Amino acid sequence: MLTRFAPSPTGDLHLGHAYSAVLAHAAARDAGGRFLIRIDDIDGSRSREEFIGASLADLAWLGIDWDGDPVRQSARLGTYAAALDDLRARSLVYPCFCTRADIAASLAAPHGAPDGSAGARYPGTCRGLGEAERERRRAAEPHCWRLDIERAAARAGPLVWEEQGQGARTANPLAHGDIVLARKDAPASYHLASTLDDAAMGVTHVVRGADLIASTDVHRLLQALLGLPTPLYRHHALVCGADGKRLAKRDAAASLAGLRAAGQDGRALAADLCEARLPTGYFLQMP
Repeated sequence: MLTRFAPSPTGDLHLGHAYSAVLAHAAARDAGGRFLIRIDDIDGSRSREEFIGASLADLAWLGIDWDGDPVRQSARLGTYAAALDDLRARSLVYPCFCTRADIAASLAAPHGAPDGSAGARYPGTCRGLGEAERERRRAAEPHCWRLDIERAAARAGPLVWEEQGQGARTANPLAHGDIVLARKDAPASYHLASTLDDAAMGVTHVVRGADLIASTDVHRLLQALLGLPTPLYRHHALVCGADGKRLAKRDAAASLAGLRAAGQDGRALAADLCEARLPTGYFLQMP
């Protein structure tokens, strides 16, 4: 068994991160397996070097050890580019020049969504552009790269993935519309980078929050398109505060750095989290 924890260095880790890291670490160690750390640091506008050291210190405080040096996504940009080139060569992705305002206006218009509903899926505005126009605009305008979800799903065929303890689930990538695989300001989206990294790291079990269950449909599709293995998934409940909302990095009261500064015993906290016992004022909830 090989699991991983993948923090983004955009702020302090909180109890929700600790719960996910503790579960992934315990799963690997209990099975005599390996536990890796990946730093998801390709968001150049928000990633900060100081948060990498802070995150590793938080994990060590919890008593979590890891195998080998942490993997940094910023060192794997060539891998993401190669995968995007592969999908581009098969006409499975296309450049999108729409701004957020363009998309919002399109979806707000009558019958703006692809199925005439009020859904938030991308309406496919740039999908039908001719090759000449695409090349002309690529040279002059910022653009992201979107997956042609219908073409990709047709190419991949029926897809399933297994949720630990619950059995096989049928993936429904069409529900997501034409997702972004490379942003205007980043070389790869979470979907593309995480899928490629899990395969390259040899991850056998993905342990992560239940807010990412839907994303697994997309990851399963990318695995099929790129010839990657499919790990076993375990999506756990989310740590919520007294207001019923899941924790975010702006929740300073739940930050691990704050708890450590207040004298909390990190190893005792980790042991409690393994048993789903949370500090007063916090609880677990499925979305």
